[in-house]
Amino acid sequence: MGAVTPLDPVLVVFGYLLGGVPTGLLLVRAVKGIDIRQYGSGNIGTANVVRVAGPWAGAAVFIADFLKGLLPVLLARQLTGLPLAAALTGLAAVCGHCWPVWLGFRGGRGVATGVGALAAVAPLFALAGILTWVLVVAATRYASAGSMAGLLVAVGLFTGSTLAGNYPPPYLLMVLGGAAVVIWRHRENIGRLLRGEERRLGPPGTGP
Repeated sequence: MGAVTPLDPVLVVFGYLLGGVPTGLLLVRAVKGIDIRQYGSGNIGTANVVRVAGPWAGAAVFIADFLKGLLPVLLARQLTGLPLAAALTGLAAVCGHCWPVWLGFRGGRGVATGVGALAAVAPLFALAGILTWVLVVAATRYASAGSMAGLLVAVGLFTGSTLAGNYPPPYLLMVLGGAAVVIWRHRENIGRLLRGEERRLGPPGTGP
């Protein structure tokens, strides 16, 4: 697992704080002058930004949230060389996005930040998850269904590859822990999908 260094907790806190930067809230406020939490689903993540501010704003938020997961993991790997430090930092970034101290611990659902953390370790598996999301959303217009499908593909691929000895075990902790957080944050969406009540993704102003 690797030795613990005094730098590790600093990196974990940094990952959490960076992950908690509310990019969706800040971008929509900058371009439209509104609080996105008062519109659509009330979420600050990519899907609701698309609904409220359009696809270009949504793409910008996805990229920013992706970088919130990618950069802390890369930094931890560079500074410590320890998989455990990088894994905990990545998991902290996902938790920061979902429960940000800046917004009273009420944040997004962790998908883009989680994909970014995975991309720092296994970019091809992260890409597979993104492509799955795109295909499912294109077919169904359900962002949450795309997120769950993409998560299943990416986590399944990474788990199998780790068990085959291709990645250090601490990274599996990050991936499985992050997946658990994302699923928990989607629990209401999953319920609405099962009841046929989930909102579909669409241009600003579109209904379910």
